[in-house]
Amino acid sequence: MGTLYAGSGNFAQASTRQYDGLKFWAKQINAEGGLFVKAYGKRIPVQLVAYNDQSSTTLAASLYNRLITQDQVNILVADYGSVLTSVAIPLALEHHIVLFDETGTSGKFFKPEDKNRYIVLTGLPTSSQWPKVLANFLHTVGSKRIAILYAANDWSGSQAETLKTSLKALGANVVFYESVPNSTSSYSTILHRIAASKPEVVAEFGYSNNDIAFLQNYESSGLYFPMVFVPNPALHYEVVRKAVGDQAIRHVFSYVAPPLIRYNKEVNYGPTLDAFEAAYAKSGGKNVDLSTVAGYNTGLIVQKTLATSATFTQEAMRNAVDTFSGKIFTLDGLFQVNHEGAQTGESLPVGQVLPTPHGLQLLPVFPLKSAVAKYVYPTPGK
Repeated sequence: MGTLYAGSGNFAQASTRQYDGLKFWAKQINAEGGLFVKAYGKRIPVQLVAYNDQSSTTLAASLYNRLITQDQVNILVADYGSVLTSVAIPLALEHHIVLFDETGTSGKFFKPEDKNRYIVLTGLPTSSQWPKVLANFLHTVGSKRIAILYAANDWSGSQAETLKTSLKALGANVVFYESVPNSTSSYSTILHRIAASKPEVVAEFGYSNNDIAFLQNYESSGLYFPMVFVPNPALHYEVVRKAVGDQAIRHVFSYVAPPLIRYNKEVNYGPTLDAFEAAYAKSGGKNVDLSTVAGYNTGLIVQKTLATSATFTQEAMRNAVDTFSGKIFTLDGLFQVNHEGAQTGESLPVGQVLPTPHGLQLLPVFPLKSAVAKYVYPTPGK
């Protein structure tokens, strides 16, 4: 079983946590004697072959190729995120090996016209689907003037485009729509330009560094918007909170993803989220976030695939995935993929950072079936 992780560079923190989750799954499964492989009718120990790509797509491409052609791994697992997953996709297709995609959610990976059956997104839905619940929330609360700012990458841009299209269909007015470079570290000038459009809601889409700089600059700007939405508290809440401070993140809206949304009673395959966190902590694991859950969940999907596939071929494994798609619910949510391997079973609720007896927490507030708290909108002035 081969994978990559980023031991340094922009993706290091999220990537290493994802790899830790996958390693913990392998440790658990090997303690039971290994994976049950239906094709051979027995358990086989998992051997993880992993290389450090240093957050470099050039190095990652070379290392993915090494895993496939030299190490000849049976199972190929992607590194964290769309950037480091992107270079694995053409190699997996060329060599006809299924790529288990942990967190690469770009919609471009799953276009029907590509006719690529050698990819399976194991966790989150494609990023272009994420803002649909947000659009419905804004419609529900009556927001009519929305400003959208996004970093110029596919992950952020696809969310911005979906939100704009969904809002217009619901009759809202997108009063500001612009992109900035991924490397943007100062938003002071653009915040005042956004303010001139008099928005009721400002949605900023970017990577963690973008969200952090945006929230820091907004806090110090003296400006006020009734609602501010950024995506990364859902993925790395403590990282963002510690970087910007409690005052800057209070009442900010975001998505909510596991482990911030907790799946326990629904789970019918693998441990509940509570059980996973307890076992992970007992083994010395720390800092459980979406990346950790995603890594562990990918192991579960591989486990189910090999327990289901009647023959040990890549085509049989991919077909096996289709047979249990929509039928298993893990600590990461409902696993359901379409013909192209895109995740369609999960949706991300809208959350808000709210004060609780345990400090500020990102809590689900919409839709009502997922809500555990009442949203505050408009948010209090500074």
